[in-house]
Amino acid sequence: MSKRFDYFVVFAEMRTGSNFLEANINAFPALSCLGEAFNPHFIGYPNREDCLGVSEEARNRDPHVLIDAVKHAQGLAGFRFFHDHEPRVLESILNDERCAKIILTRNPVESYVSWKIAQETGQWKLTNVAKRKDAKATFDAKEFGAHLKALQAFQLRLLKALQITGQTAFYVAYEDLQDVDVMNGLAAFLEQPDKLERLDRNLKRQNPEPLSEKVANFDEMETALATTDHFGLGRTPNFEARRGAAVPSYVACAKTPLLFLPVRSAPEDEILTWMAALDGVTTDALQTDFKQKTLRQWMRTNTGHRSFSVVRHPALRAHHAFCERILNKGPKCFTEIRRTLRRVHKLPIPQDAPDGSWTRDEHRAAFLAFLDFVKANVSDQTAVRADASWGTQAGILQGMGNFALPDFVLREDELEAYLPALAMQVGVSQDVALPTAAADTPFALDDIYDAEVEARVADAYQRDYLVFGFSSWK
Repeated sequence: MSKRFDYFVVFAEMRTGSNFLEANINAFPALSCLGEAFNPHFIGYPNREDCLGVSEEARNRDPHVLIDAVKHAQGLAGFRFFHDHEPRVLESILNDERCAKIILTRNPVESYVSWKIAQETGQWKLTNVAKRKDAKATFDAKEFGAHLKALQAFQLRLLKALQITGQTAFYVAYEDLQDVDVMNGLAAFLEQPDKLERLDRNLKRQNPEPLSEKVANFDEMETALATTDHFGLGRTPNFEARRGAAVPSYVACAKTPLLFLPVRSAPEDEILTWMAALDGVTTDALQTDFKQKTLRQWMRTNTGHRSFSVVRHPALRAHHAFCERILNKGPKCFTEIRRTLRRVHKLPIPQDAPDGSWTRDEHRAAFLAFLDFVKANVSDQTAVRADASWGTQAGILQGMGNFALPDFVLREDELEAYLPALAMQVGVSQDVALPTAAADTPFALDDIYDAEVEARVADAYQRDYLVFGFSSWK
């Protein structure tokens, strides 16, 4: 009798018990789970050079090569896959009926708290209870909201794909992981006749205490979660393809009916300062953290409102993203992506932040290498996520349009002329100065710009040059 599956995938997330599930899958003689085979920052497990003989470089060049290797592995092999793993293989995995789907879930509050504790202790696995490290998590409502949104969006995508293709998955809850009968049922789903008498006990649960003992600001967490719309009661049904409009990033004035839809790495902080000055308040008084429901309420309440976005020349914007998100270590730096760009994409930047020895020529060479990465990234040719900080501005505005298009799309070099006119549209006549944007460090674009830099930017951002009619920066 021919086998039903060629390979399997465990859809999970960090701190959901996926390591423990993998250990028990590997306890079956004919099954092998190969770790996080498509993690963008390593292959299978940290410090491994290959998975089934496929190198990380080969996988990044063509991820389907690794899928083929998994299909042809001895026995029945599979891997764990999280929402931020290699996007180029997800569709083919979901559409492949010969890929067995296992979906592991956990209460998102529990997984978030576990993640925060692991960040504090640096302990991501526990095999010896005597070496357990203690810490308490600090609940951050905004951070948890982003965590929950990402998990829900991924689960909805999995559900829709299974519905469209008529497939079913084997669902495992975190609490099921301690049930040997469930593990044996999983093996039966994978058409493996062997049974386990006991579970693998090498991995220990790291934080068995109740949430009230694991969270430093538990009362604050309870209050924040009381306002969470668990069942999406405020959601308007929408049968178009789900795409993010980035609504939580929108900002409204404290009083004036003006809404700003920011484009990442374009003017933002100086716009917020200008908006606050319209009402004579500080930026802390601006209205933020919108959801679609609360933003609709704001729109209904503020009759005659106006909305706007600001775009920046792609050369300036790419350089700002490079300095803020990659080169300079700080609160806005994407640390893991920075590490991956150095190691995998050979970005010539120092391990730590550049110091006084960092030269202009080194800065220029690193920026050109970053532009090569951006070109591949926005074309969906890398394993690293296509972040909005350097994605095309045309694509970002298109995503916004799935909720509400801005009334005005202003260009950075025309703000002094158009912002006063925009203010007059919402009844503000006084002259409010626009702050000057802070210079990029350690070098400004002007220090390294030449024809080659311009050509490389134009090559990476062809869509923005076409859609917005940008010419050379200088």
